[in-house]
Amino acid sequence: MKKVLVIGSTVVDVIIYLEHLPKTSEDVHVLRQTMSLGGCAYNVSDMIRLFGVPYTLFSPVGHGTYGHFVREALKEKGVETPLPTPEQENGCCYCFVEASGERTFICHHGAEYLFWPEWFDLLKADEIDSVYICGLEIEERTGKHIVEYLERHPSYQIYFAPGPRIGIIDKELIERIFDLAPVLHLNETEAMDFTGKAKVEEAAQVLYKRTHNTVIVTLGEHGAYYDSGNEKAYVPGVLAKQVDTIGAGDAHMGAVISRLKQGASLAEAIADANRICAAVVETDGALLSEERFQELTK
Repeated sequence: MKKVLVIGSTVVDVIIYLEHLPKTSEDVHVLRQTMSLGGCAYNVSDMIRLFGVPYTLFSPVGHGTYGHFVREALKEKGVETPLPTPEQENGCCYCFVEASGERTFICHHGAEYLFWPEWFDLLKADEIDSVYICGLEIEERTGKHIVEYLERHPSYQIYFAPGPRIGIIDKELIERIFDLAPVLHLNETEAMDFTGKAKVEEAAQVLYKRTHNTVIVTLGEHGAYYDSGNEKAYVPGVLAKQVDTIGAGDAHMGAVISRLKQGASLAEAIADANRICAAVVETDGALLSEERFQELTK
């Protein structure tokens, strides 16, 4: 089986739990605080790892306090990235989790979001058949280098999770990615805001007509909807007690990629991803433990 190339950031998630977000000038107390590995690309790669699918995490790790944390945590997990160490410091993501379980991110971007053209020469293209990319890296000033690399390898199956940045990313870069026929993975709000459509089915159809490949729209507790051209369907969600929603979309994307690589049908892959996603929502932070993953997949 060829590898999934996971391009994107590995950051420190500084997770701050509180009753509610403060209003301007209001004082609130933190209930508790943790730090863990995070970042969309890392979260996706960890799910792919759990499924036992081969992958390469293509994620720069810079200097500074947060770079040191990331480097040591990756070493402890036995995860290597082929990239050299940039001179710039790593940033972090402050994740505020309210009592409802809803999360709000405040991100400080650093070295982890920047990609230079010569780095892609380190990859062995014949070992790769699938690539994950996220909107956050494409939005950055070096995002064009990622797109240029993908354009040089049109045989790759691209999985693109643009996130809420889809309306902010340079339109030319978005169009160039769409020309590569990616599998799109968005949530309901992102899909409808970008297309201007009022219904999920209509939004997915517009996106499919542009990319000519599968569009997956996640619907929270209601599961997901997909449009693959020949097939369109809702896949029911799994009830979950919401602890926090950090990493839920990343886990869903990683599970879909993994199950498709393992030969599952699209409907089966999304159903498995819905189950995984629900478990992540019931977990502190973005990552599932090995034990919890084994319970879900036995």
